[in-house]
Amino acid sequence: MVCDSKPAQSKKVCVIGAGMAGLAAAHELRREGHDLTVLEQSGDIGGQWLYDPRSDGADPLGTAAPVRVHSSIYASLRLISPRQTTGFTDFPFSPKNGRDNLRYPGHREVHLYLKDFCDAFGLMEVVRLDTRVLRAAMTPTRQWAVRSVDLKEYQTDEKMFGAMVDEVFDAVVVATGHYSQPRLPGIEGMEAWSGRQMHSHSYRVPEPFRGEVVVVVGCGESGKDIAMEIRGVAKKVYLVAKSMEEVTPGLSKVLAKHGADLHLQLQVKRLCEDGLVVFGDVSGVVADTVIYCTGYSYSFPFLDTDGAITIDDNRVGPLFEHVFPPSLAPSLSFVGVPKKVFAPRFFETQARWVAQVLSGKRTLPTEEEMLRSVEEYYHAREIAGGVPKLCRPNQVHAAANATILDVQKKKREIAGVPKKYTHEIGSFDRTYMDDFGGKYCGFPRVERWKYELLVSSVQNMVDNLETFRDDYQDSDSIRKGVQEWYLSAQLQDGASTRTLHPSP
Repeated sequence: MVCDSKPAQSKKVCVIGAGMAGLAAAHELRREGHDLTVLEQSGDIGGQWLYDPRSDGADPLGTAAPVRVHSSIYASLRLISPRQTTGFTDFPFSPKNGRDNLRYPGHREVHLYLKDFCDAFGLMEVVRLDTRVLRAAMTPTRQWAVRSVDLKEYQTDEKMFGAMVDEVFDAVVVATGHYSQPRLPGIEGMEAWSGRQMHSHSYRVPEPFRGEVVVVVGCGESGKDIAMEIRGVAKKVYLVAKSMEEVTPGLSKVLAKHGADLHLQLQVKRLCEDGLVVFGDVSGVVADTVIYCTGYSYSFPFLDTDGAITIDDNRVGPLFEHVFPPSLAPSLSFVGVPKKVFAPRFFETQARWVAQVLSGKRTLPTEEEMLRSVEEYYHAREIAGGVPKLCRPNQVHAAANATILDVQKKKREIAGVPKKYTHEIGSFDRTYMDDFGGKYCGFPRVERWKYELLVSSVQNMVDNLETFRDDYQDSDSIRKGVQEWYLSAQLQDGASTRTLHPSP
């Protein structure tokens, strides 16, 4: 609800995390006039996009919480979505002279873009680097007591010796991401298996696997990426999928092309102490390494809500619209929980809503109404019992020449989901993402050509796994949209340069 009659209120707000979601939150909160502090545990902004060549060597499965190394990015990682759909609404992810200008750039270019964004809007003025939040808890006055530590004085991997800082804020925005804490499968024999086991969180480069027999468990994007990369140095690589539904035409082409050293298996039945990995069809292979590309769990070890917020099978809840916990709103909010959305655009939408609620420009429903809405959402997503996919392979094929509305219809037809997929919105769910922005904060709708570009990109990835990032064919409408985007970005870059460096 909009409250135009009320004067805007400025709140003292702490944003935890300076990755893509945290920077979106910082930008919108400053725009709304709030007194802002952003606490970031790393030595630079960027979150996941700040590549760290280190890994959790002593804990390669990432069983400790929090993990020692935040970033899960490997050295060769490139975007799987086009840069035209991966920028802030008022700061396009446009190519820069002398940098990575590919449509699907590598992780370093994304990090440089986020730094450019910070510079353009002066966000570093409110970011405190090398600062880990140890505890955030509500006070009796419904403010938030936040304890942090300066990691610049961090001496060892086991202990922190930095000075503790205690502060009180009117509100806390949690924006710590969800690609750091490994989620592991429950496979018989994992505890006693004699080989090396690690989660993809700890994977960086293929060289350590030279000459090895490697089993990659998980057929998502990182699993396929890592299996294809390791294939170049390993003796044999076995990529394990849950079922044949995960085997896209593009993956089939890769398997046919590299069949001498890359093999597909369905499921892992058990691991044996002698190094044998037994697959679902009871065949087996003696392996040197098992890499689990099995996703990540939400984790907020610093957050003390006295049980008001729980994580149950990767469902963070209850959260009204994935943002506000009803009993603690509006002083506690989350930005960046949803998956498979236009990022950072959808994070901007969430952040603008939070900023306007905190300023009094908009109001939330009552606690009871928010709780009822959450329960209705859970029920609606669970009754069909299906597993949400962005689009299953056959559905993506059917959608290749379909309208955006056709794709949305397919998405709704598979809407029922298990609990662990609660926050997977789906990049094609235009109805939810656009309606969310219009309903809660007046956010502009996504241009149609960008949806068409994303559909086309996913289709190309499904059909041509090895080459989709560098070999693509645009329709006339996409080509026109991209050309106009480049022109607009160039004009905006020129205006920004003149603002930062005015003529004498």
